[in-house]
Amino acid sequence: MRALLLTASLLLIFSCKNEKDQTPHKESISKDSLVMKKDSVKTSTSEDPIDQIKKEYAALQTQLEAKKLGQSKFIYDCNDEPSGEVTFHSDKNEIKVIEHFYAEHSHFSGSEKYFIKDGKPFFIFRQETVWNFDGGTPEKPVTKDDITETRIYLQNGKPLKCLEKKYSIKSDQKEKTADNIPSKEVQCNIDKLLTTFQSLLQHKDQKGQIKCL
Repeated sequence: MRALLLTASLLLIFSCKNEKDQTPHKESISKDSLVMKKDSVKTSTSEDPIDQIKKEYAALQTQLEAKKLGQSKFIYDCNDEPSGEVTFHSDKNEIKVIEHFYAEHSHFSGSEKYFIKDGKPFFIFRQETVWNFDGGTPEKPVTKDDITETRIYLQNGKPLKCLEKKYSIKSDQKEKTADNIPSKEVQCNIDKLLTTFQSLLQHKDQKGQIKCL
């Protein structure tokens, strides 16, 4: 009988010890909970890069409209090639926006606006316009502009998203806004734009008029 009692006591002791060993320490639980909480907060507060670009663009656009950025410009004329005007907008000697307008002798013109952070464009707005006569009379002709707008979102010099909008505006239209026309996502082909950006940047100290870029 004493042997049975001893055996039962030993089994009870080992059982309690195993349960204790399998129970996590309070400190370990606390650390794991803290790590999970931090990860959760990081995930919930991390901002979409496109949204961040939109905020930075809006801030620079506000400065442009309020004329709070310094300005310098030059023009170029390449005879048979496009002629244009380049404007640099700077804050504390750092270029924030480059505007580039150009036109050909035919019915074509275009413009590019580069929004810059840390020396690289993070957003590019491009607009191309082809115009033609579209009715009216010899005394009062009507023209039509076929316009293509491209919005390019970049991160570290690489495109994240490209949106395109196409529409037409006639000179006799009363309402000439294109705000209600939807954009569509397109493939990003920006090598030529980035090459142009670098060419413009090399002329940042240029003033007056030159022949060609």
